[in-house]
Amino acid sequence: MSGEFAMYTAPVLIAGEWRQAAESGRFQPTNPSTKETIARLYPVSNWHDCEAVLAAAADAAATLRAIPAETRARFLDTFADAIEASADELSLLAHEETGLPLNPRLRDVELPRTTGQLRAAANAARDGSWAQATIDTALNIRSMRGPIGPVVIFGPNNFPLAFNGLAGGDFAAAIAAGNPVIAKAHTSHPGTCHKLASLARQALEQVGLPAATVQMLYAISREDGYRLMGDKRLGAGAFTGSRTAGIALKQVADSVGTPFYAELSSINPVVMLPGALRERGPELAEEFAGSCLMGSGQFCTNPGLVIVPAGDDGERFIARCGELFDGSQPGTLLSAGTQMGLQRAIVELREAGAALVTRVTSADDTRTCVPNTLLCVSGTGFLQAPEAFQTEAFGNAALVVVSENTEQTAAILQQLEGNLTGCIYSSTTDVDEEAYNALAPILREKVGRLLNDKMPTGVAVSPAMNHGGPFPASGHPGFTAVGIPASLTRFGKLDCYDNVRSHRLPPLLQDHNPLNAWRSVDGNWTQGPVQ
Repeated sequence: MSGEFAMYTAPVLIAGEWRQAAESGRFQPTNPSTKETIARLYPVSNWHDCEAVLAAAADAAATLRAIPAETRARFLDTFADAIEASADELSLLAHEETGLPLNPRLRDVELPRTTGQLRAAANAARDGSWAQATIDTALNIRSMRGPIGPVVIFGPNNFPLAFNGLAGGDFAAAIAAGNPVIAKAHTSHPGTCHKLASLARQALEQVGLPAATVQMLYAISREDGYRLMGDKRLGAGAFTGSRTAGIALKQVADSVGTPFYAELSSINPVVMLPGALRERGPELAEEFAGSCLMGSGQFCTNPGLVIVPAGDDGERFIARCGELFDGSQPGTLLSAGTQMGLQRAIVELREAGAALVTRVTSADDTRTCVPNTLLCVSGTGFLQAPEAFQTEAFGNAALVVVSENTEQTAAILQQLEGNLTGCIYSSTTDVDEEAYNALAPILREKVGRLLNDKMPTGVAVSPAMNHGGPFPASGHPGFTAVGIPASLTRFGKLDCYDNVRSHRLPPLLQDHNPLNAWRSVDGNWTQGPVQ
């Protein structure tokens, strides 16, 4: 595997062709499990390549509008089949480039999730109900969500398959909604991206979609990234990654009116109410530590902040969590950049006044890792510098805030930024009801997904899931990155037809409803034809 691109840079995928990039530089990925450089070279594309993918995507978008949804669905199904046929190779590539466990994480969990999302998106494309067709027969006005145009996707490093710009949830939703995708691969796993792009290209040829429906560049300069995001040929952008990069891209997109859907930052607060700790404190410590350290804490829903009540039960909870952190081997982090970012965040939290709970201060220097780190601050201390104590420590670290009472916990929650998730643990009896009723409405306004008695780390691929939240957790609180068909609506614009002749209407708006989709006809949801 290591010599395929040893002597030249890997080609980029533009308009259905593998071609040598117009380079402004080169890079090599690193295996974080060994810190060894992987012997493949990849190009940093200059604006010439960006211009080429934009032009090709604009042409593809125009063609895709006239292609039946069934063809897009067959592509997504065919692509899912191809990924499964290459499951072992893809999983090994992703393992080498990210250090994530081969089994069960990549091969048995993330890869099936990836293909499941693609097939769910295919079903949504076939069904058409996601487009929310609405018909007013008296005025002969009809509307639905139609394709928004080329979508550029900046994929993250922590999910090399399920959130990859070439196969993940954003990709599946954008294609299902009828849009071509320009994928900016992640430099931490370019080989994985190359393989996915190859499989996607083959699937496009097999079903007959435009060659530029899926294109890929490995890397571009920051300036070209901003210029790309600001190009008016784009319909939308999708991003998962750091707050700094995401906000910079969002500002560019906002300046030209391009919708930008992003996951940016989240510490996912967990509140432990007194009755819960009295009832099952040791078990909750195990649950919290397990969630924090799962996957080395490299999940956007990782619980990075827990609020516990002052007193003996709270102290025992903190002590036990510290023991569990110290007693667990630190996992491998995704990259040297992830390692440096986590180390920097821990320093910032300590400089703000957080004290170390954990005692182990060194880790294996033969791989990218950081000691499992648990810190603690009083509720009063948190309220004196709430912004500093909300620094996201992406990785195997967490902050405990010790609250004096329900009123102080409420004050702490009121200072929180927007988050993807928030959780409250309470007694199985009614002893925590008054506190819960006081705190839950505050937390509800701060998060996209509110949990009870359950850690937030897992993000189920469910139609009811919201993987989003108030800014800065995401770029827009009204949309989700996970959950089909809801995630498709991000990449559809509202098209209205006023007194347009029936044969000129899109199939979803025609009287006979050829897709048998759910439509709102004169205020009633029906799958039947217009009477």
